[in-house]
Amino acid sequence: MSGARLGRVLVLAAASSLVLAACAGGTSGGGESGGDATTVKIGFMGDLTGENSGIVIPPYNGAKMAIDEYNATNPKVKIELKKYDSQGKPDQATSLITTAVGSDKIAALIGPAFSGESKAIGGTLEESKIPSISPSATNAGLASNGWKYWHRVVANDNDQGPRIAEFLATAKSPKKAFVLSDDQEYSVGLAEAVTKTFKEKGVEVETDKFAKDASDYSSTVTKVKAANPDVIFFGGYYAQGGRLLKQLRDGDVKTIFASGDGSLDAQLVSGAGPAAAEGAVIACPCNIPSADVTGASKTFYDNYKKAASSEPAIYSTEGYDAATAYIKAVQAGKTTSEDINTFLSTVSFEGVSKPIKFKANGEPENNAIFVYQVKGGVLKLLGPSATAKLEG
Repeated sequence: MSGARLGRVLVLAAASSLVLAACAGGTSGGGESGGDATTVKIGFMGDLTGENSGIVIPPYNGAKMAIDEYNATNPKVKIELKKYDSQGKPDQATSLITTAVGSDKIAALIGPAFSGESKAIGGTLEESKIPSISPSATNAGLASNGWKYWHRVVANDNDQGPRIAEFLATAKSPKKAFVLSDDQEYSVGLAEAVTKTFKEKGVEVETDKFAKDASDYSSTVTKVKAANPDVIFFGGYYAQGGRLLKQLRDGDVKTIFASGDGSLDAQLVSGAGPAAAEGAVIACPCNIPSADVTGASKTFYDNYKKAASSEPAIYSTEGYDAATAYIKAVQAGKTTSEDINTFLSTVSFEGVSKPIKFKANGEPENNAIFVYQVKGGVLKLLGPSATAKLEG
């Protein structure tokens, strides 16, 4: 190759390198490009196609709606939402977060949605200095790991468990309770919190635990029937809860059945059958907007229904608020992971679900718990646990 020709090739190569560098520098995933970012990547991780996806699709829809609304204002820095379907499995979440942090270079994460997967990848997020905000993981122990990049916008099971136990104690004055769980992180933690509070109130408690993937609960049904409790509490998700409730009723166990936020979905009713589910009580650190709300909640209700082609459901507002916290960080010029995390330590705004502000350990300042009951085959909000009245 002649010297002149070689020179032209080198000039073209150098020009191409400059163009590629300029393109790469315009998009920030993990924050390497600093203040010149034009796009910030935020991930959403949770069960989007698995058996308990009914709890996770609403917060995903809420998060997507918030980000779509923000991007529609044509901001200088846009947000790209990347979804990671863990199906609620900790091992799957572990694999996905490697991709999210590595090749995808997300700057922050909404999720994981469930407690087990949150525990599984929390250390990786911490080591990678990637902030996370879960819209729905409630296991109390998650706040005890010393993680500086972890946050959630919902009350934990040490708030939820005692409140639902206190509500049931007031409503039914039980002498004996039977507390059930499967072997998932969330289920065990919530059941333990409920058991502890019942015992503190002088209620005799029997317990039983079964495998997450079990389908035949006849052994548990036999134990519950023999105990003849005044209340039954199940600390788990609706997929298992619906099957359990059906088999309890088929076994002629008519005792009032209660559960936590993992069961707050219409599929609890369809899984058990409307007749079996009637009267079931579900607690949740979430206040789901209905058609008759007013103000900001009404605006959210209308916009969500239009965007998602469905009414708001469990944690749809929490997903929206988690995304909004990140949006406010980006609006403040925070586009790197560490800058976003620093911003979260001081963020404070009136969310759709509740006022959003984080404690030093990532917990939300607001820890309200609400009670719902299945009436006429649908979930009806009874109100805050301190003032709600059981119907029937």
